[in-house]
Amino acid sequence: MKRVFSLLEKTWLGSPIQFTWQKTSGNYLAATGADHTVKIFDRHGQKRSEINLPGNCVAMDWDKDGDILAMIAEKSSCIYLWDANTNKTSQLDSGIRDQMSFLLWSKIGSFLAVGTIKGNLLIYNHQTSRKIPVLGKHTKRITCGCWNTENLLALGGEDKMITVSNQEGDTIRQTSVRSEPSHIQFATIKTDDRSVAAENTISAVIGKKILCIFNINDPDSPIDLEFQQRYGSIVCYSWFGDGYIMIGFSRGVFVAISTFVQEIGHEVFQTRNHKDNLTSIAISQTLNKAATCGDNCIKIHDLAELKDMYAIVNLDDENKGLGTLSWTDDGQLLALSTQRGSLHVFLTKLPILGAACSTRIAYLTSLLEVTVANLVEGETPITVSVDVEPNFVAVGLYHLAVGMNNRAWFYVLGENGVKKLKDVEYLGTVASICLHSDYAAALFEGKVQLHLKVKSMLKKNVRLDSSRQWMINAVFYVMP
Repeated sequence: MKRVFSLLEKTWLGSPIQFTWQKTSGNYLAATGADHTVKIFDRHGQKRSEINLPGNCVAMDWDKDGDILAMIAEKSSCIYLWDANTNKTSQLDSGIRDQMSFLLWSKIGSFLAVGTIKGNLLIYNHQTSRKIPVLGKHTKRITCGCWNTENLLALGGEDKMITVSNQEGDTIRQTSVRSEPSHIQFATIKTDDRSVAAENTISAVIGKKILCIFNINDPDSPIDLEFQQRYGSIVCYSWFGDGYIMIGFSRGVFVAISTFVQEIGHEVFQTRNHKDNLTSIAISQTLNKAATCGDNCIKIHDLAELKDMYAIVNLDDENKGLGTLSWTDDGQLLALSTQRGSLHVFLTKLPILGAACSTRIAYLTSLLEVTVANLVEGETPITVSVDVEPNFVAVGLYHLAVGMNNRAWFYVLGENGVKKLKDVEYLGTVASICLHSDYAAALFEGKVQLHLKVKSMLKKNVRLDSSRQWMINAVFYVMP
């Protein structure tokens, strides 16, 4: 794993950090500390926007498509909406004068649920702009919740109640628990009937010690799972695979349990991953990997064989403890917050992308980095920082080209280093490029465009006039 970037904002120092990846694409990372602002960074660590709030951010979440980031703040009854496509922020008056305490977008629709410290609820439909206030959903602060794939909303509160409501705010089920619930999740429990795939099971941590599981159609018959006292309190958990749950405990232990009826609660795996403490776990279904963090390191396991350690990342400079882990949906980037107020992003998956020319090869070694090597000739590898995350790479005797969609960037590989020449736009999405010593050929939409590029200074030791660099330009049609 390679660290892509680290963020250490002065205004974050000494305060807990909230952060959330943009859903689906993972192009943006929203982060906030105790500074009344939410900062938007791109996946390379460059700040793209900053949203000022009237107080500290209480909660934030991206909608299912990653288009809208919703935020609520202290001392405000407004919901703040940042549009990733227009880079504009708008305000939505909730119509409820309570301090807001909870916010979450639906998994499948345009519904936004907002809870308050007095137990009231607002359901907002972003598509129709309809607001449904529901007074008295809980009698005390709403603290946690989750939507399922049928637009049912489960909420937990300080009143030791769990409610299940539909998208109109109507209460369908409610049940009391022995202590305050947290980390509510919907899941599909493992049964003999494989045709049942509905998310009709709710799980929640009760009093930091018990994992409670119940069917929404039978909330009065919960299964309470208690664990060994030496594990400590439950820090976090996540469902994975075919009805399994991974649970992280404060004293460094994490376990995987089965929810199959005949073996529910059985520990199928257990290890002490961290000596002193564990602060977070994160699962990437795309990578089939699980990450835990604690002490001063991140450890990654393969879900297919949990005892196999995939990677260990040490953070020796973090001496105040680690915070929360979160993967992008595609599993490419893993972010970690820390107790001192920093944020680190690691590359966990890289597309296999490369090209060859004679004995020279070029291959992607980071999101914005291509390495050019010629082991046969004994040349020292060259690392090229490129302008874009490429989806195609080409290399020639003297040049490198990278690009995405309909654009390509050309670089000359000289003895004194790498120099960017020019970027070119083509008339269609480029499938591939081939480089000759003097020419570039781009394949797109059944056509090949041939154009002259700068000749290598190493080859000719001459300087071409810029007006002639791209003078030759011909398009050939490829016959099917």
